[in-house]
Amino acid sequence: MMTDSHRDMQVQLLERFFRRKPIATLAQLTRSLDCSARTVLRALKRVGYLTSYSHAGCYYTLSRLPTFDATGLWFHGEIRFSRHRTLRATAVVLVKQSPAGHTHEELEALLGLRLYDTLRTLVAQKALGRERLRGVYVYLHPEGEVASAQLSRRGELAAPSAPLPPSPAAPLDLARVIDVLLAVIHAPKDDAQTIAARLRARGLPLSAEQVDGVLTAYGLGKKTARSHSRRSRR
Repeated sequence: MMTDSHRDMQVQLLERFFRRKPIATLAQLTRSLDCSARTVLRALKRVGYLTSYSHAGCYYTLSRLPTFDATGLWFHGEIRFSRHRTLRATAVVLVKQSPAGHTHEELEALLGLRLYDTLRTLVAQKALGRERLRGVYVYLHPEGEVASAQLSRRGELAAPSAPLPPSPAAPLDLARVIDVLLAVIHAPKDDAQTIAARLRARGLPLSAEQVDGVLTAYGLGKKTARSHSRRSRR
């Protein structure tokens, strides 16, 4: 029978591991602690942990380690975690909190994953609403009154009279420069177009040219669009 002191020792070993490496798979943890997966999971539960919403949830981190951004997301390289834990829960929160809902493209840019099946399921379960506006589906709050307000706001933003994003030559203030650099840190392999789309989804009207301008200014080089064809909007 496992004693309390033995359990405390496992927790200490677990915390020591995560001080060296902020994320790990269950297999890595079992090898490091030299114990079963069940024992590792019990130790994780005592400390508090999160699993990644990317990579089929196979990466773990301690709950206190992530520094979440304004959308509740934290990226460690290509491994992605959410304050809201699961991909579905995160997508629902992002849509509900957005004044204008989100398109499929915007959500993919924010979350860094393909979402078509996830969004289709959420709509079928009535966890999200969906309306077509100017040929593009917009995902909305499930409550009709809130959804109507979001769709109205989306229509205003899409209207010809709506303010246009700053021109590529417009200088960026320090706060926007920092936003771009943080986006690069979170997803260093993303091209400028993807970074700009993610920032626009957060309400920051930046162009790909402006993102490239920041990268060039800081000696990071240009991040041109990936060569593969863009997915069709849904």
